[in-house]
Amino acid sequence: METRDRLIAATQELLWARGYAATSPKDILAAADAGQGSMYHHFRGKEELAVAALKQSAQGMRTDAEQLLTGPGTAVERLEGYLRRQRDSLRGCRMGRMTFDPDVIASPSLLEPVTSTLGWLVDALAAVIQEGVDAGELAADVRPVPLASTMAAVVQGGYVLARAQADTDPFDAAIDGAVDLLQRAVAGRETR
Repeated sequence: METRDRLIAATQELLWARGYAATSPKDILAAADAGQGSMYHHFRGKEELAVAALKQSAQGMRTDAEQLLTGPGTAVERLEGYLRRQRDSLRGCRMGRMTFDPDVIASPSLLEPVTSTLGWLVDALAAVIQEGVDAGELAADVRPVPLASTMAAVVQGGYVLARAQADTDPFDAAIDGAVDLLQRAVAGRETR
């Protein structure tokens, strides 16, 4: 692996584990097994490297979600597959975690990959929900964007609950709740 790629990969992992503020250039160089001048040879500084790492993480997140949301199955099956996909719930979301870092929130260049990726996710979920409405799988009165926003918020909130309790059960319970909401939106399903 080239030095530049090692620096990006190391930064991705450190941002996920520690956040931006708690990650120093020295930590990055040690994790990447790179010499002192390597980072500044490839990047103007920590922020530019972190932006590259966040963009790489964002692309991975989009690729994983696209495979589930555009794959085989009905709209409801694909949405449930997205919700139930295997995640490291105790580590949280690589993008969502960045919203807790005040240095990321204060920097438009650091925040942009986070904002655009989470916005893309809501749009992608909403498109599949709309497919389900159009195909008659989901009730005609289902509003795609609010339901998609709820699904994304449940996943992100599930991460917070799991991390706060150092237990995966709260995440799993949140996902079960989101799947239950989705199932209640199925067309022709009787509600109690």
